[in-house]
Amino acid sequence: MKGQGVLFSDKPYRKRNPMSLLTASGFWKLAAERAVKTVAQTAVALIGAEAFDIFVFDWSALFAVSAGAGILSILSSVASAPVGERQDPSLI
Repeated sequence: MKGQGVLFSDKPYRKRNPMSLLTASGFWKLAAERAVKTVAQTAVALIGAEAFDIFVFDWSALFAVSAGAGILSILSSVASAPVGERQDPSLI
């Protein structure tokens, strides 16, 4: 078919208007869920990596790194919007 190719050999790559994907509420709901999970996982990993002492722990670094991970999660969802299923921020 014209306009369709194969990416990762099993998912068809569809040329779509990226703006229509980024305005879909389903896309943002899934992307937000992924970002929240990423922030939580990053925070748990940082707390676990440190010998946890609530009075000495660097909470500002924890929030900064976790927020950065969440932002990167949103950006990767936006970058993968045209690949895969409709309104799904996943590459797989």
